[in-house]
Amino acid sequence: MSSYTIILMTVLVLYLLANLGIGLFISKKQAKIDAEAGTGFINNYFIGGRSMGGLVLAMTLIATFTSASSFIGGPGVAYSKGLVWVYLSIIQVPTAFIILGILGKKFAIISRKTNAVTVTDYLKARYKSPAVVIISSIALVLFFIAQMMSQFIGGAVLFQTITGLPYVYGLLLFGAIVILYTTIGGFKAVVTTDTIQGLVMVMGGFIILFTIVKVGGGFEAIVEKLNVVNPTWNDPTVGGTTPKAYVMSFWVLVGIGVLGLPQTAVRGMGFKDTKSLHSAMIYGTIVVGFLMLVMHISGAFAPAILDPSEISSSDYVVPTLVLKYMNPVVAGLFIAAPLSAVMSTVSSLLILASAAIIKDIYLNYIAKEKGNVDKTDAKFEKKIGKMSMITTLFVGVIVFVFTIYPPDLIVWINLFAMGGLECAFLCPILFGLYWKRANATGAVLSSVIGVVSFLLMTTYKVSIFGTTPIVPSIVISIVVFVIGSLIGKKPDEEIMKLFYS
Repeated sequence: MSSYTIILMTVLVLYLLANLGIGLFISKKQAKIDAEAGTGFINNYFIGGRSMGGLVLAMTLIATFTSASSFIGGPGVAYSKGLVWVYLSIIQVPTAFIILGILGKKFAIISRKTNAVTVTDYLKARYKSPAVVIISSIALVLFFIAQMMSQFIGGAVLFQTITGLPYVYGLLLFGAIVILYTTIGGFKAVVTTDTIQGLVMVMGGFIILFTIVKVGGGFEAIVEKLNVVNPTWNDPTVGGTTPKAYVMSFWVLVGIGVLGLPQTAVRGMGFKDTKSLHSAMIYGTIVVGFLMLVMHISGAFAPAILDPSEISSSDYVVPTLVLKYMNPVVAGLFIAAPLSAVMSTVSSLLILASAAIIKDIYLNYIAKEKGNVDKTDAKFEKKIGKMSMITTLFVGVIVFVFTIYPPDLIVWINLFAMGGLECAFLCPILFGLYWKRANATGAVLSSVIGVVSFLLMTTYKVSIFGTTPIVPSIVISIVVFVIGSLIGKKPDEEIMKLFYS
């Protein structure tokens, strides 16, 4: 192992261990607070006692939404397509504003009224249907496992590419750490590490752009070189690379559709007050704007300093930049950024998958049928605590095992998981908040038919008017939801008072 690799590895290991240390610290601190205040385990482990301030809310939302693709895949595509991919990436800038502006306040109020700590809790209170809860929980766990697999693989491949060490070593190192701190620390450990990881991502953005500009001789020199090596690099229409239908599809998938992602929607339940919400909307928009612009413009600028013969695949653009132009300490600090994106996404998905199994399925149906639910009983709370941690650990281990021998089509599995979640949850979440007529019939039909439509169109590569499968699938989901709600039973008076009075 070279001295370069040893130094880089040291920086990365110290960073990963710091995240684990934070998780352990939060766990001990929370246990002490719970013992003194007598607060419930479920409320704290799965939603952090609804105590997030503005900065933490913004950073955990963005860290959860931002994956390794923002640091590796996105810049790689910008390298090959030019500024057009930068334009498309900017679609994601209003993500925090959309999620918190549309869902935040109503979600916060209703979750406090119903004591909901998960999105499925909210759906249970709104639709009063076991079918809605079970379908939602199963969809959430399955799609989350697929998304976590893609993140684990992305992080391990990056580790392998940069250090030259075997894939499994990287998978074991950061996989074990993120599983442990999520299992032990719960939601508060997740959002605390998310905040730190979000700041590391911002630092990573500064590092990569600064490196490219420095090596390239400044912005003006870079642009002049790009005009020579690729005269169409700043033309968004060349070669039909951005048809309107594709842009629309992108708007749906990473714009409007994010309202249907449970991992981002649940953040609307965890902030402490309206001031925190408003601050998070501003902070989040600024951070997303910075990350998307800096990382993708870095990819678009990279042809000015990289020889095409050095790049076997667009995914190797950023790793090549790191190895060629950064010293090991700086390289370690930068690589911490995409690893942070991986860990923050995985930890959020992991805690919500555990919540779906324990809170949404076990407590609501299995334990309830046996008459074993007594949330005031200390022994019961302790039992649920152990079960939650074991479940979180178990799901994490399953994902780890599945990714030891990664499937070749993992990118498409990830895209399907994101689209599938949006088809399953967008209409039940959004219409449930804003349409009084919305009912369980519409929710069940929308989730099932929407996901099946998306699966079939993705499998058989169906394109309607040039759009990707997510657009027609969401349209079908909306139409079916409306029809189902109109023919189904009207929501009862209790729901009307709880949600709309």
